[in-house]
Amino acid sequence: MADRVLGGRYTVQDKIGIGGMATVYRGLDNVLGRTVAIKTMLPQYAADPSFAARFKQEAQAAAGLQSPYIVGVYDWGRDQDTYYIIMEYLRGTDLKSGIRKHGALDCRKVAQIGSQICQALSVAHKHDIIHRDIKPQNIMVQPDGNIKVMDFGIARAKNSHLTADNSVLGTAHYVSPEQTQGKELGPTSDLYSLGIVMYEAATGKVPFDGDDAISVALKQVQEQPVPPSQINPNVDATLEGIILKCMQKNPADRFQTADELRRVLNDYLAGRIVNLGEATSLISAAPTNVMNRNGRTQSMNRTTATPMQTGRIPVASGPQHGLTDMPEKKPVSKGKVAGIVIGAITVIALIAFAITSLMADPEQQAIPNLAGMTETQARAAIAKYNNYFEVGNVTQDYSDTVEEGKLISQDPDQGEMKGKGTKINLVFSKGKQPAAEVTVPNLSGKSPSEANAELEKVGLKGTAGDSVESDSVESGKVASQDPVAGSTAKEGDTITYHISKGKGKADAGDHSGEGANSAKSALESAGFSVDIEYDYSSDTAKGYVISQSPTGEQEKGATITLTVSQGAKPAVTTSAATSSPTTGNSSHNATTGNTGSSNNSNSGSENTGNTGGPSKPTTPGSGSEDLADGQ
Repeated sequence: MADRVLGGRYTVQDKIGIGGMATVYRGLDNVLGRTVAIKTMLPQYAADPSFAARFKQEAQAAAGLQSPYIVGVYDWGRDQDTYYIIMEYLRGTDLKSGIRKHGALDCRKVAQIGSQICQALSVAHKHDIIHRDIKPQNIMVQPDGNIKVMDFGIARAKNSHLTADNSVLGTAHYVSPEQTQGKELGPTSDLYSLGIVMYEAATGKVPFDGDDAISVALKQVQEQPVPPSQINPNVDATLEGIILKCMQKNPADRFQTADELRRVLNDYLAGRIVNLGEATSLISAAPTNVMNRNGRTQSMNRTTATPMQTGRIPVASGPQHGLTDMPEKKPVSKGKVAGIVIGAITVIALIAFAITSLMADPEQQAIPNLAGMTETQARAAIAKYNNYFEVGNVTQDYSDTVEEGKLISQDPDQGEMKGKGTKINLVFSKGKQPAAEVTVPNLSGKSPSEANAELEKVGLKGTAGDSVESDSVESGKVASQDPVAGSTAKEGDTITYHISKGKGKADAGDHSGEGANSAKSALESAGFSVDIEYDYSSDTAKGYVISQSPTGEQEKGATITLTVSQGAKPAVTTSAATSSPTTGNSSHNATTGNTGSSNNSNSGSENTGNTGGPSKPTTPGSGSEDLADGQ
């Protein structure tokens, strides 16, 4: 596929990625000279006429979506057996890769990403387009931190249901229950998927996982997610409530529009009070489906205030002392419940600490927690123990996650019980590891795919810049690059190369009637070669251009022929003139400088004045003299 030209306009370059139904390439729009993304459909879908018809309809609809948070669709078409879509080329990384690399995001970033996705969905939903495949892989995070949603319309054109294989496993993690069941979809279906995206961004993991697509899909329908705060304690209650409301099984219990969800997220970011209603208040106590030992699904209903069998301590069925005579109590508020829980945890922690202290060796103490400290701060913290602990080996290492100068790790770890004189080894961050320096290879004359392969060998990236004209490099090959070959770059840097458009064309004009020298100079300046011929002309003065061939727009480097005037053709001397009286001979002899006989004089005059034959005039024969007359 590389170097193939689609639709006579788009040159396919290197492969960017491949999905369940398409392959994406970087390409070049040869008309506008800009880099584009080219998505080509896999053959098994392109061969389906019904899919092709839906694909055309959806591609046209996607091209009509205008939003700063939606990847632009420029064009679509078919080239032989290949359907393709031409899209905006983006630099950055998809959200899935970012989560894998950096882990859970902070709450504000999660809300910001969610708000921008909502704006994209709002535009689509107002055009009656349901994305159907909202997932981190389809969210591109740009270098400035903003996002763009990809693949609008394509998922809808596919419109397939889950199968027993793993080919749709990636999507199964994010589809709504109604999509899994093949029911009618609406805007709330995309919002469910967005809820899962925010869940994963906040916790670093998907809410439902399994060995195959079917098991994941069943969990989407039957199970409730673990609250995000139980996975990542940094997730606050408000954001957790927003996420869980998006993930309600019943579409009617979710946010009903993308605009509604966006307003709630913006209120959260602004620190305003967020009212989520009652949709998420009991989500953790809602019926939960789990697998029993026989592999069957069973329902675990919410617990109630009525007496029940706990499975451990039998509870009497009759009235119990202290219960029947007690007045009905008002429901306990969430704040009081939270306070009770926190208090209980604190008491348990204190008891555990006390037991540990009693059981520990009285000659040992707990290693202090030095996380996040500078070397000066860590030494001061250790010194507070009055020489009980000592600073051990202090080293430095690179870290992509820990700020330069801050502690990366300590050994022994904080909390360990150690005796007097224990040395604590410290490792501090030197910041991110600098990229290695490499030599930029020469890309001249290579195709885009060859150029990218050369760059990849030395750890560099390539991108196509504007196309340029070149007299020496054929069309479609690299004509120039920035930085130049042989210079030094850092590993991971991007090298911009410019593809040749060929020699190009220029206007040769028509220099007839102009002086030969000025016409020749103008044509050479425009990139043409010039060939000069001479001829007589009674209409054009000597040294001026009689005619030019060819004229008008021509390919640069072409040869332009100028026919330059030698003046009017002189009269030819006849034999009758030789029989004139002696005076005529004397005059002729004086002219030629020959004092011989008249016949000899005439013969000598003709031979001297026209060495090229009797048809040539007696005029200077050098081109330089002729051009000088036509300045």
